[in-house]
Amino acid sequence: MYIKFCRSYGEDKKDEAGASLSPKSQLSVELEGEKGIQCATVGTFRMYRIACLVLSIICLLLLMIIIILGVKFQHGATECSTNEKFVSDKQALSTCSYSQCQDYVSKNVPPYRECKQCADGWLTLGRSCFLLSTTRLSWEESQRNCSTRGGSLAVISSQEIQDFLTQKGKMKYWIGLRKNSQASDAWTWVNNTALQTSYWAADPQQGDCAVINSDSALQQNWVRASCSSYTYFICQLKL
Repeated sequence: MYIKFCRSYGEDKKDEAGASLSPKSQLSVELEGEKGIQCATVGTFRMYRIACLVLSIICLLLLMIIIILGVKFQHGATECSTNEKFVSDKQALSTCSYSQCQDYVSKNVPPYRECKQCADGWLTLGRSCFLLSTTRLSWEESQRNCSTRGGSLAVISSQEIQDFLTQKGKMKYWIGLRKNSQASDAWTWVNNTALQTSYWAADPQQGDCAVINSDSALQQNWVRASCSSYTYFICQLKL
């Protein structure tokens, strides 16, 4: 039951109306008043929740902006530090003395790593690479094999090469020395130079091609052999 009160009648009218209501009617009026208060409270709570949500979103956006600005600032500071170091190093190099520059280079330039002069399996001596074969071929076949590798049979043009090949070898090897077909006692290297210094054994045997025997004495370990014989060989590749 709904009852509407008018303030224009004054307090006396209100009291009279209240007095004329039955107890049941008065209870309905009280319940209606409490319901209105509850509705007002719920509305206020909803507005409060919406306000909190909006403020939370704003705070989150501000936090993201602060993080992004912080990252950019740190990156910019790193770049500036790197550029300043580069400029200071460049200025130091432009004004340093010779000894100071040497000291700077030794501390800041990575050490030079020497490149391998010869391929795997080849031996290095001076400006040449030597390959001791593990297969046996005739003299002509050995020379062709070395040619396909970019070199030739070894030319022993110094005592150093003679000692080196004798010490490294363990077999008998063809070398790039062959008897000249146009002269009975002339020997010629594969590079068309005439034999000057030789290391023939006391009994060099017979044949038109030269073999170095690593098992013999250092100064006398060359022997002759038939060019069609099969033995190991030494290739030489000049750098």
